[in-house]
Amino acid sequence: MSNSIEPIEDPQTRAAKKVTTLVYALQAGSFVVPICFVAAIIVNYVKKDELTGSWVESHSRWQIRTFWFGLLWAFFGIITLIMGIGYFILMGTAVWIIYRIAKGWLALNDDKPMYLEN
Repeated sequence: MSNSIEPIEDPQTRAAKKVTTLVYALQAGSFVVPICFVAAIIVNYVKKDELTGSWVESHSRWQIRTFWFGLLWAFFGIITLIMGIGYFILMGTAVWIIYRIAKGWLALNDDKPMYLEN
């Protein structure tokens, strides 16, 4: 028997966390199956209104920004492959995306927003 008390979570927050977890999983899976990154952004935009107003909304913004900035840097990396620096840009982009997935997923697991808006 455990004496710890679990915090009570409303069903809407629980559902929002499940969607956000799915998106982090899809983003992570994109390193094996790249189309998962596109599926993740689609889920983000489809479920965006359901997350509005909750602390989970910051994770949705974090994931959307990860996608668009990752895509932008990947584009620059591909364009500059011929100059030789593209490999470094692509590797840096991959590391940055992994960092953002890990940081976000860990924060979500701890029931923390990604950042606080001023």
